Amino acid sequence: MEVTTDKAAVYPRILDELLPAARHVDARRANNRIESDHSQLKARLRPMRGLKRLRSAQTVSLGHTFVQNVRRGHYELGVEAEPHLRVSAAFTELALAV
Repeated sequence: MEVTTDKAAVYPRILDELLPAARHVDARRANNRIESDHSQLKARLRPMRGLKRLRSAQTVSLGHTFVQNVRRGHYELGVEAEPHLRVSAAFTELALAV
């Protein structure tokens, strides 16, 4: 098992107690994939200067999740298209269905 964290001094001691067989990876930017997963959402929210209502936050979050799931191939939308064209093909299919 491998555990990736930042370089906080407390992690090695705690991980040795809780998961003695785990390998602790504290390399700089090792968890960058995890941290950057929500970067596109943050990039969209910054120009809007935050969301004023809970309903707006829910709508943006659901739309972001939907596009991410289409891109990853979790739905049967745009599955025949090449991966970098999957979102466009999925929205074309949705437009034809509506």
